[in-house]
Amino acid sequence: MAVLWRNDLAIGVDLIDAQHKELFVRINQLLDACTQGKGSEEVGGVIKFLEDYVVTHFGDEQNLMTKYQYPEYESHFAMHVKFVEEFQKLKGLFEKEGATINFVIQVNQVVVDWLVNHISKVDKRLGVFLKTKM
Repeated sequence: MAVLWRNDLAIGVDLIDAQHKELFVRINQLLDACTQGKGSEEVGGVIKFLEDYVVTHFGDEQNLMTKYQYPEYESHFAMHVKFVEEFQKLKGLFEKEGATINFVIQVNQVVVDWLVNHISKVDKRLGVFLKTKM
């Protein structure tokens, strides 16, 4: 059930591309831990890492958008806020139910689908813009 990084997801900004690749690695660790029936502590550790890492990653993207006066900043920022809210709900589901099948499905819908769609569409536009400014 792994989600694989594809080169067509690269946006052309090394920092952001490296962070996206790391997010894929960690999401796969989360999915693997869930599907292999690993303990809640391990799954919880990966969730904690993702929670912190996403905040760092979004912060880095937002700093670049601000620095280079990205015209779509407000809508992009709003998507980040919405994702953090959804991730918090996912974390709550894990704390309530553990690494259930329902949790794995939610991870795929909330995290995997969102991340791939966000990178391939929204972050790609940001990358095109940043390449003209950096």
